[in-house]
Amino acid sequence: MSKPRNLHFLIVDDLSTMRRIIRGLLTEAGHVDADEAEDGQVAFQKLKSGHFDCVLTDINMPNMNGFELLKAIREDEKLKSMPVLMITAEAGKEEVIQAAQLGACAYIVKPFSKAILEEKIHKVFNRKPH
Repeated sequence: MSKPRNLHFLIVDDLSTMRRIIRGLLTEAGHVDADEAEDGQVAFQKLKSGHFDCVLTDINMPNMNGFELLKAIREDEKLKSMPVLMITAEAGKEEVIQAAQLGACAYIVKPFSKAILEEKIHKVFNRKPH
């Protein structure tokens, strides 16, 4: 299976340092096309006005958290099939279950490596044709 190329990612995290780290890992993995948002509200507006292939979102953020963003994406007719990967420091069972119930494609716990990020992205885009 070939590695997906030219995917456009939206990185959502309230910490600019974390967005920079995720962007760096994506770039190292060969994914250079990424945009950023500092919370779910900004992310949702960008998703509605642009074209993205995948969302990488933190859970704990002001204004609109990752769960609220995921719910909004799943309820939007144009965005509902968008792959969403939750990235968080929350490793609790409740958060993992809630993310799955809301339709997250994958769950990544901080801190994580490029290999873990690549593996999750690969799984999302090679599991089944849309």
